[in-house]
Amino acid sequence: MWIGILLILLAIAGYLATASPPALLSKYDAVIGGGREVALVGENVGFGDKGLTLDIWRSNAASNASKKPVLIFWHGGGWVKGSRRDYAFAARAFAQQGFVVVVPDYRKVPDVHFPDFIDDGAQAVRWVQDNIAQYGGDRSRLAFSGHSAGAHTAVLLALDPRWLIAAGVDMAPIKAVVGLSGPYDFYPFDKKRSIDAMSRYPQPERTQPVNFASTDAPPMLLITSSEDSTVRPRNAISLTAKLEEVDATVEMINYDGLDHEEVVMALSKAFRSKGSILDDSVTFLNKHM
Repeated sequence: MWIGILLILLAIAGYLATASPPALLSKYDAVIGGGREVALVGENVGFGDKGLTLDIWRSNAASNASKKPVLIFWHGGGWVKGSRRDYAFAARAFAQQGFVVVVPDYRKVPDVHFPDFIDDGAQAVRWVQDNIAQYGGDRSRLAFSGHSAGAHTAVLLALDPRWLIAAGVDMAPIKAVVGLSGPYDFYPFDKKRSIDAMSRYPQPERTQPVNFASTDAPPMLLITSSEDSTVRPRNAISLTAKLEEVDATVEMINYDGLDHEEVVMALSKAFRSKGSILDDSVTFLNKHM
C-alpha cells in the first residue's frame, strides 16, 4: 500500500516539475469545478496537412439538435511554446457559457516562422467550417479569440482575408473577435521573440494587424491591462484607433492592475475574481453572434 502511495506521490512531483504554468492551472481549474457540466467531445483531432491536432469542448447540456455558436481559441506562448491542452481552463470557461470551443495547436519557432503559424490557424478555421456541425456547433456563427501570440493569429486572420481565402474559408460566418493581450502594432521588431518569429518575412508590414484595419472588419473586443510589460497596452490602443478611423465596430477594455498573464488566468475559476474578462468577452460575443 505504502509503495503504491509513494509511486503516486513521485508521479505527481514529476508532473509538477515539468508542467507549464498554464497546464498546472488547467489541472487545478478542473479540480475546483472549472470543468463542471463541460465535456471534451473531440480530443487530438487532426486537421490540415501538417500533422496538427485540435480539441473541442462543449457543455454537456448542448445537443446536435440545437447548434451552438463556435469559438476558436488560439493559445499564447510567444510563438515558441504552448499547447492546446495547457489551455483547457480557457476552453472550459467559454464552453460553460454555451459555446462550442475549438482549441487548435500550431507550429512554433524555430521550426517555422511567419506566416506558417498563421496558415496553420487558417487551416484550423477551414476544418471547423467543414466539420463542427457534427460536434453541435453552428458553422454559420464563428468567433475567434486568443491570448498573446494567439490573439495576434486571431486578429490577423480576421483583418487580412488572404490567409482564410487561400484555405478555402467562407468569411461571412466570422461574426466577432476577442483579442486578449495581443501584439498588433510592434514593428520595427525589438524583442527576441518577435525578431525570431517575424523578421524573415520579406514584407514585415504585413505581419502587423494594425495595417489591415478596414470598415468591413468583424466586430472586435481588444482586451489589454495596465501592468502588461510583455505586450504593452499601446498595441490595443493603436489598433482600436485605426479601426475607429474607418468606422469599424471595436471596443477596448484596459483592466487596471493586471499583468500579461493575469488577463488569461482570469478566465479560470480559480482567478476569476481578478477581473471580469470572461463576462465581458461573453457579453460581447453574444451581442454580435
